Amino acid sequence: MSAPNVDKPNEGIVGQVANSLNNAATYVSETMQGKSAEASKEANKEQAKGNIPGQSSLSDRVSGALGAGSDKLDESKHDASARANKEGI
Repeated sequence: MSAPNVDKPNEGIVGQVANSLNNAATYVSETMQGKSAEASKEANKEQAKGNIPGQSSLSDRVSGALGAGSDKLDESKHDASARANKEGI
């Protein structure tokens, strides 16, 4: 009887199921984080346009624009990760 292969600990049916479950959970998590970033991006876009009462100064609008850009990057990152995990399911 040979020793287990430490380089591939998740071989076999049980390992494949565990990997699929892990990928599914990560897919859901990344999808939710992407949706959260999308919602934040939309709110920041409204702030950048000056459409939020009490937050229409130039500095508030610049802050909203920068936040929207950052949120767009987060959204793209999470969406890409979700797609990669979906393919691994």
